[in-house]
Amino acid sequence: MDFSIIKKSLPLFLFFPAILCAQYTDVINSNRPGRAPSAYSVGKNVVQAEVGMLYEQQDNVDLNSDSNILGVDYALRYGLLFEELEVLVEGSFITQNITYPDLGIEGKLTNFSRNRAGIKYLIFDPYKDPERNKPNLYSWRANNLFQWKNLIPAVSLYGGANFTLGDNPFYVGEPTVSYRGAVSTQSRLSPRFVLISNIVYDRITTDFPEWRFALSVSHAFRDPRWSVFFEGQGISGERYSDVILRTGVARLINKNFQADFHLGSGFNNSPSRVFAVLGFSYRLDFHKDEFIPIVEQQSGVNGKIKKNSNRKKSKKRGKKNKDGIDF
Repeated sequence: MDFSIIKKSLPLFLFFPAILCAQYTDVINSNRPGRAPSAYSVGKNVVQAEVGMLYEQQDNVDLNSDSNILGVDYALRYGLLFEELEVLVEGSFITQNITYPDLGIEGKLTNFSRNRAGIKYLIFDPYKDPERNKPNLYSWRANNLFQWKNLIPAVSLYGGANFTLGDNPFYVGEPTVSYRGAVSTQSRLSPRFVLISNIVYDRITTDFPEWRFALSVSHAFRDPRWSVFFEGQGISGERYSDVILRTGVARLINKNFQADFHLGSGFNNSPSRVFAVLGFSYRLDFHKDEFIPIVEQQSGVNGKIKKNSNRKKSKKRGKKNKDGIDF
């Protein structure tokens, strides 16, 4: 995820609260790098592609095997109908070359290690309240440093399905379709720090369901085109359990294009994992802002304007006393 969008979009939140674009930002909002998706969608009528080229080295102590993996991560995201709603297709297609040194055997496995589709919907956004977004005109500290209220996160819900196509060697005997659900949260701790968390229940209805947990912190540099992230992910299941750490950087090339790179490692020995990923994100922006007419705005939005206040004043001006003088 490119944290620079928070800094660049902050003036929009502060000075244009009447624009109905809680999700949309003026620069690309990517879930890359890492595997912890944000709570926010790409924005209505935005089409976004996110691709990563990966290399991974695995050693399995239990099976006494060595393997290397080449593959591609992909995600296609689209903001549908509402600012809060996103549909997405994502996965990984890999080729794993396995060697058993003691047996002198080599093999190759090729298929999807992830292949799923789902929808995400933002159910709570603390920054939708115009009063919350007003800057403190008397304190730089209040606007730029951590405050406890910043821990209040945006929250989204996800529901989707995994698809196991053909004779997939990575999921032998599993049904063609299984299900997954997730909760994602996102907090802006300060203008430069963002905290994202995920809780996922995956591969529901299979013999080997999994719980997945992720916590990710992103930090923007003084040059907001650059950001760095640190992420921890826990996986708990009967078939596979591990703790994975990732770290990397993202670079905003232009408002619609981001490049990223990250490294990661697991703690398990069966298998042990070390990997590197180079990725890119690009969007086609068909978003159009929708404005609330002034007469329909609530009190406190863009000042003290109230519905039909101008109309009431005009009626008062139209009244005259018995001498014909306006009052």
